[in-house]
This record gives sequence, structure tokens and C-alpha cells, in this order.
Amino acid sequence: MKRSGTVIVLSVIIVVLAVGLVAVLLFMKNQPAPVRGVTPLVEIAQMEADSAKWGLNFPNQYSSLLKTETNNTQTAYAGSNPFSKLEKDPRLLTLFAGYSFSKEYNEDRGHLNTLTDVRAIKRVDEKTHATCYSCKSANNPGLWDEMGMAAYDKMLFSEMTPRLNQPIGCANCHEANTMKLIVTNPALEEALEAQGKDWRTFTRQEMRTIVCANCHVEYYFKGDDKYLVFPWAKGTRIEQISEFYQDIEFIDWTHPQSGTPMIKMQHPDYELFSADSTHFKAGVSCGDCHMPYTRDGAAKFSTHNVHSPLLNAEAACGACHTDVEYVTGRVSQIQNQVWATMEATEDALVDAIQTLEAAAATAGVDETILAEGRNLHRESQLRWDFIAAESSMGFHNPEEALRILADATNLARQAQIKAIEAAGTPGILQSNQ
Repeated sequence: MKRSGTVIVLSVIIVVLAVGLVAVLLFMKNQPAPVRGVTPLVEIAQMEADSAKWGLNFPNQYSSLLKTETNNTQTAYAGSNPFSKLEKDPRLLTLFAGYSFSKEYNEDRGHLNTLTDVRAIKRVDEKTHATCYSCKSANNPGLWDEMGMAAYDKMLFSEMTPRLNQPIGCANCHEANTMKLIVTNPALEEALEAQGKDWRTFTRQEMRTIVCANCHVEYYFKGDDKYLVFPWAKGTRIEQISEFYQDIEFIDWTHPQSGTPMIKMQHPDYELFSADSTHFKAGVSCGDCHMPYTRDGAAKFSTHNVHSPLLNAEAACGACHTDVEYVTGRVSQIQNQVWATMEATEDALVDAIQTLEAAAATAGVDETILAEGRNLHRESQLRWDFIAAESSMGFHNPEEALRILADATNLARQAQIKAIEAAGTPGILQSNQ
């Protein structure tokens, strides 16, 4: 009897616990969905272009974003001060001869200046397509959703201008209301798909880098309709990008002195950083350094005053490194070394261009060998430009930057040797002195 009573008591207890568990689960199911932080004051429409409306819910992030309009402090090699790169380095006039970058090539300003600056630049003319607006406006996600990227890119720059009234802002990186980081540029989504990657599977930390690749990447305009493409189908390393361009026989312009079919690189920050750099392999994101967490009283948030970490080193570097002074000193040493190496590459390229020009003017020049020299010039300059157009003066990946520049210098000197071989005489060197 005693054993039977124990079983009955245990059975009752189990039933009571089961009923209690069901009651708890039903209670939890009927509770409102949890929200992060303070309840939003307003509902934000999907792909809302006006960042001021997002700022009603996120005043700290928005107020820091506003600072990008005036954060024009210059660092040793860049910053956000729109100095003329052509004036700082006149060799660029030779390297970009015959191309629009020889007309004007300035350092970029902060995010809130994107529309103002692109409309003022001398490289834009009546033939420019709307594709050049792709990384300049928070209106873009809504327009891409409405009309598709192909129709957007097919329009002329002047035709698209009236439809864009907001610079880079919240909608370029965030999903409204949830504030999830998302890919908004169709060209980035297509480039990731070409590599078999789905950004929706990425971690939040990975997204804090990939959203920057909406804009800070190498790209080209495909066909007469200037469809935006990131050349990542073979990979994101410089050799893979070069092979991609060789396979499709793409050129941006023909150099008037050397006769070389050329390519202009565009700010490949993501590609260089993600090429197994020290910070990338350690799991550091772009946001960790360029948008470090800060505080306003008890509120902790990621600053949206995006600029060089050197301008805010205590927050940007100090989160991981205890000796910030040592770290900034190392940055300076690395950038100085990359700059010196880049200057040597530029000198080699200028020599190659002048020697190719002299060879082409030589009677009886071997056109086959001359073409080989021109291809070496092309391969050299696109590697040099991969580092020169990138925003960190090599710091995003110092080892890779120096490797690429060394390769570029070697190729430039090979181009010069090929030009001499094509002309059949070293005398063309004296004619360039």
C-alpha cells in the first residue's frame, strides 16, 4: 500500500508540473515581442531615404552621422579633406593621361557630402550614366526596388539627378525598424552569389564589414547601358580580378602615350582588407575601427561619424590595444613604407610609359613584342592603382599591399625592357631623358 501511495503522489506531482509548464508556455507565447532598448517613437517606412526620420528613434547615431558633413580633418595621407591628388603627386597626370582622372582627382569627403561632391566633379559630363550615383545616395535602395538596377543604370546622370535628394544615410545599410544590417546594393548581392555566398547567413560581426562593401569596392560598368558589376566571379584577390578583366577584354581607356589598353581601379577597401589581413583574420570588422562604440551618458552606441581611426585612436584602437601611442606609431611607419614603395612603383611606371612611347615611334618596331610590353604596363598599373585607390595607404593589409606594389614595380620594369627589345635599341632610353 505504501508503494502504491508513493506512485500516486509522484503522478500527481508530474501532472501538476506539466500543467504548470503548459501554463508558462502559453503565457510566454501571448506576451508582446521583445524590443531592443527604448520603444521606437515612430514607424520608419522600408527604404526610407531621409535619415532625419530614422534619427527620431536613434538620435545618438543620427547626430554623429551629421558630423560627417564637416569632419574634413586631413591625416598624413588622406582623411576627409578634399585636397587634389594631382597637385600632391604630379606623376598621376602621366599615369592617367587621356582619362578623366587626369582632369580632377580629389580626396573624398564624409558621407553627407556624397551628392554634393559627385555633382561638382569635372569627370561628370553629358554622357555620364546614372551608375555613377550608385554609392552616393540613400534614395538608391528604394529606386532599385522600384525600377531595378538595370533600368537605373541605363539612365543618364542628368536624368537621375532630380530623383536623388538624400546623401548616403541609414537606408544604405539598415533594414527599417529592425535596424538589421543588410546588403542594399544589387551589384554586391550578385557578386556574392557569383562566389556561392549568401549574406543572409552571415553573423552580425561579418555584416559590420560586408555592408561597407555596398560601396567600398572595385567595380566596372558593363556594356553600353553601364550595368554595375563587381569583378569577383573568380575571387577578390588582385590576380583574380586582373584575370577576370583579361578574360572579358575590358578596358577603361587607351593610354595616349604608351598605347596601352588600361583599367582604372576604384577604392578596393573591402578586397584588400579581406585578403587575409591580420585584423580580418582576428575577426575585426570595419565598424570596430571606423565606427567604434562610444557613450552618451548610460547609452552605448556605434558612432556614425565615419572617418579615419587615427582621428579617434583612443576609442578606435584602444578597445583592443593598451598602448595606443605605440599602435599609432606603427601605423605611421607602415604607411610611410607603403607610400615610399608606391612612389618607386610610380617612377617605374612613368619610365615604362615613356619607353613604350619611344619604342612605338621607332621605325621597324616589333609590334608583337611591343604588345607584350603594353600588357605588362597594364598589369603593373592596375596593381599599383589597387593600392593607390584604396583608402588606407596600405594599412588595411600591409603585407599584401607591399607584395602587390613589389609585383607592380617588377612588371613595370619588365614592360620597359620589352619596349627596348621591341625597338631593337637601348637608344630609346636616352631619347626619354
